[in-house]
Amino acid sequence: MKTGIIGAGKVGLSLGKYFVLHGLDVTGYYDVDREAAKEAAEFTGTVSYNELDRLARESDTLFLTVPDGLITTVWNQIKDMSLHGKFICHCSGALSAGEAFPGIDERGAFGYSIHPLFAVSDKYNSYKELSHAYFTIEGNELHLDEVAGWFRGCGNQVRFIQASDKVKYHLAAAVCSNHVVAVIAQSLKLMEECGFDEDSALAALRPLMAGNMDHIVRDGVTKSLTGPVERADAGTVRKHLSVLNENDRQLYKLLSAILVSVGKKKNPGRDYSAIEEIVLH
Repeated sequence: MKTGIIGAGKVGLSLGKYFVLHGLDVTGYYDVDREAAKEAAEFTGTVSYNELDRLARESDTLFLTVPDGLITTVWNQIKDMSLHGKFICHCSGALSAGEAFPGIDERGAFGYSIHPLFAVSDKYNSYKELSHAYFTIEGNELHLDEVAGWFRGCGNQVRFIQASDKVKYHLAAAVCSNHVVAVIAQSLKLMEECGFDEDSALAALRPLMAGNMDHIVRDGVTKSLTGPVERADAGTVRKHLSVLNENDRQLYKLLSAILVSVGKKKNPGRDYSAIEEIVLH
């Protein structure tokens, strides 16, 4: 199975390098930025293509590793090429294969959405961590097991997902990754108001953040919950709210309401009514 990659950005380089290192046959790269395609080919020991139709012709599988908003645009550029029997894949977390590749069945090709639950942040180094990534796959049922086999062969865990669940699934990933950054940014802001600069605040909070995340991964969220909401310490919660502006108070209340539901699971006999009265009103 020869794999061609359209788009020589972070995801394209990371996947290509990962595939090559695990013995998969990567045909090469095409990008509208020819220098980027050459750089990607050099990095992965493959070939750069100047003609998109040639890459499509010489590949059995095409990965469209372009921004989400361009996936269907690129599909429209290649859909009239000879694609019969080929696998067409994208790596968007939110788009299903059917949404990204309208009319693909009529072309005799097979569409797949293949998403690594991993933040690809570095063009040249993220591939080193992809072995730890969990991949979700959605698309034409005829070859799902074959596509999953590529990643299982690399040692990755794989799960199939329904097209109707893609947006909610991607939201879950965004909350776990991006929104955690927002919550930490809020914590840093409060630390800075207490006289810390960002570097010293991060240094102070690092053991707390890292330890908490390790605990969650190891034992789950219910066992990991600590703090005033978990203890049903209404006095401390009121004190917290007293030093926040209105917007920050609303955020604190919304997050605390979720913590109450977790606390009830951890401590089914504990009375959380006082906390609920504070955070739900």
